[in-house]
Amino acid sequence: MEQLQRRLAQFAAARGWGPYHTPKNLAVALSVEAAELVEIFQWLTPEESARVMEKPESAHRVADEVADVLAYLLQFCEVLGVDVLDALAAKIERNEIRFPVPGTPTPNRHSSE
Repeated sequence: MEQLQRRLAQFAAARGWGPYHTPKNLAVALSVEAAELVEIFQWLTPEESARVMEKPESAHRVADEVADVLAYLLQFCEVLGVDVLDALAAKIERNEIRFPVPGTPTPNRHSSE
């Protein structure tokens, strides 16, 4: 992941894009790319959406948009100093507490959590 972030940073730096890669601009770009991914699925039925990777043209579009979303997310994290894998691991841990497996005992928690 770090290697990809470095490669993206070098790519942007070589083109002089640094001044434009502010947290706000990267968050907006991330949102736009996520919307482009959503657009692929917009009018599909649940069944059609489950088969989207079976067609080469739609599979290519999905892969491209996923790459764009990930690229902007990694650049956003780089600019703000967020370790994306640490952030994800911490979020999963919090969600495991917030959403326990049904039927398992839950630890005592304060009502403010």
